[in-house]
Amino acid sequence: MRALILSDIHSNLEAFNAVVQDAEETGGFDRIWALGDLVGYGPDPVACIELLRSYDHVSVAGNHDLAASGALDTDSFNSHARLAARWTASQLSEEHTRYLLSMKQVVRMDPFTLVHGSLRAPVYEYLVSIESAMGTFARLESPFCLVGHSHIPFICREAGALCRFDPFPEDEEVPLGEERLIANPGGVGQPRDGDYRPSYAVYDDALGTLRRRRVSYAVDQTQEKMRRAGLPDALAQRLSHGV
Repeated sequence: MRALILSDIHSNLEAFNAVVQDAEETGGFDRIWALGDLVGYGPDPVACIELLRSYDHVSVAGNHDLAASGALDTDSFNSHARLAARWTASQLSEEHTRYLLSMKQVVRMDPFTLVHGSLRAPVYEYLVSIESAMGTFARLESPFCLVGHSHIPFICREAGALCRFDPFPEDEEVPLGEERLIANPGGVGQPRDGDYRPSYAVYDDALGTLRRRRVSYAVDQTQEKMRRAGLPDALAQRLSHGV
């Protein structure tokens, strides 16, 4: 079984399509594991929901998914994110809203646990520090964990009483051994590691490996859609810079 691991698609249909096409052309996949924030920020929430639902998939809820479905208050969002969440909500049918509300916050897919933020605060916490990582390791009941939310790819390995963050290499097989780890595949629709290209990973259970890839896409098309929709221009501009 090969699982295509995606996070933070953020209603960016061009990026989502580019990732799916690249994954299909480089070994294929059997199902999608989506780590939350399918919607928010971008111009195509409905199309992204429908594309994900066209595949065998498992998806956990992100904070933007809950905000767009009315299950999460947006007071903590910045002004651009708040506006985008309200716009996204206005685009959704009752069926699409129900779909977002149906997502669980934590899903076990052995040997992984899937969550958007962390096991300590599934849709809120950014797992970007030793302290936040140790909070998840303390609650982790499977060998490995997959997270999103920060839009930054990494591998965090448990190391005795602490842990260490390592880069998630690109186009290299990362073997899964006895050591517990947390992996973030990076963002699809809004990367924030200084590279505009969508980042994703594939888990191959036959090989026992993770592999991360990046792919280019027509970012200008997404930006033009965002401007036509009246979404904040700053959200469109950031896509060119991966921030």
